[in-house]
Amino acid sequence: MRSPVLLRRVLAALAAIALVAGCASSKPAKQKPSELNDNPGNGVYQGLGVSPAQPRPNFVLTDASGKTFAFSQTTGHPTFLFFGYTNCPDVCPLTMANIHEALTKTPLALQEKTYVVFVTTDVKRDTGPVLTRWLANFTPDIKAHIVGLRGTQAQIDAAQAASHIPLAEDDGQTHSALVVLYGDDDYAHVEYPQSTNQAQIMAHDLPLVARQAG
Repeated sequence: MRSPVLLRRVLAALAAIALVAGCASSKPAKQKPSELNDNPGNGVYQGLGVSPAQPRPNFVLTDASGKTFAFSQTTGHPTFLFFGYTNCPDVCPLTMANIHEALTKTPLALQEKTYVVFVTTDVKRDTGPVLTRWLANFTPDIKAHIVGLRGTQAQIDAAQAASHIPLAEDDGQTHSALVVLYGDDDYAHVEYPQSTNQAQIMAHDLPLVARQAG
């Protein structure tokens, strides 16, 4: 098991990079105003509100072990969805480290319900073993289901389109930095662009989307 120290180093070093320049390999996310949760008692999302809420897409790709994985397998579970690539120099490892940090601040029972799905946009280089090794950096001390997915260019493009994510370009190296969070009710109510306090914001919102079905 990798040491959590690695994750802290990633957060500290890459946060500094992000503050200076952002990721040249990522598209800036379209900014949308935050919105109030329309379910009374659930509070206010700190991420960017998705209005109208978007249904969980149903695409089929291949996981890091070579097995077919339908995104519908995450139905009924809070799910972070992020498209990126393992050789990304800044935004991708920083974003995954932020998701990891947010989960460490989440009660164990909710961690165990939550999926983190990383879909590679680099169809040429991100093989199953590469995805497995890279994602292992973001698994210590959490019980969430971490899934790495890959596919053909046509399949990855279709998955991005179904998820309302701009298509990656330049062999997957120019990609959206958005993370989409789906709730138990199978709708995306909130999403996250690159930010300096992303982990804190995600940790705040995750319990809220997990109660959407209640």
